[in-house]
Amino acid sequence: MAWVHDDAATAETIAPHACRCCRPDSPPRLTGVRGLISPSPMPPWEPLAEDALLLRFGEVIDAALNARVHAAAALLRHQLHGVECVPAYASLLLRFEPAQWEPTAHASSWQRVAEAVRAVLQMPVPVQENPREVELPVLYGGDCGPDLATVASYAGLSEAEVVARHCAGRYRVAMLGFAPGFPYLLGLDPALASPRRAKPRLSVPAGSVAIGGQQTGVYPQALPGGWQVIGRTPLSLFDMRAESPARLCPGDGVRFRAIDQAEFARLSAMPEADR
Repeated sequence: MAWVHDDAATAETIAPHACRCCRPDSPPRLTGVRGLISPSPMPPWEPLAEDALLLRFGEVIDAALNARVHAAAALLRHQLHGVECVPAYASLLLRFEPAQWEPTAHASSWQRVAEAVRAVLQMPVPVQENPREVELPVLYGGDCGPDLATVASYAGLSEAEVVARHCAGRYRVAMLGFAPGFPYLLGLDPALASPRRAKPRLSVPAGSVAIGGQQTGVYPQALPGGWQVIGRTPLSLFDMRAESPARLCPGDGVRFRAIDQAEFARLSAMPEADR
């Protein structure tokens, strides 16, 4: 399915993508989870395919709701081995091997998985936090950020103030979607919220840092898009040749650091593994 990236107004119109840390063969990364995960009610669920079901925690883009999704994903990865957990803004996709969950006379494969999920979510489990924060250097404005002035105009701020506020934010990867490795980040300063462009670009350069509504994100490849582009990072966010192709995973913390043209050129010239 092709996804047009002109807006992210609703929580479930964007296709979530799995990264390496979401797969069932990866060790648990309990990012953002502290001490004890308290029992939580079983959310509504629905089958999506022979080997998948979807847990729905809500219908809106909300940081607290997204935190519930990530807490559930961390707990299920920790307790329900062999099930892949792919978080989105307000839902959690579960992929499983049907042969391991064969239907019985009283329950389908989906029902068996759902009952296992229900049992796990009702158990308080002590976990070890394993936080990760990734810093992304960004060259703001100019050719790398052609919409910086537009965002400044919307916000009633100078371009320098927009950059300062954008770098001051502490962001969380709510989900990966739209394209492999594209991080949707929560934590944008409300003053920087900006509507999408009236005319989307046919190609936004890889590494472009952009604002769409109350979200910010980074284009991992050259892609069409309608968000306001305010800068660009020289780091690659997605590399199929890497052991973990996506630089960022759902639940990661992200900080932006402003750099100048000289540092951008220096980093761009370095081998990707050294950046």
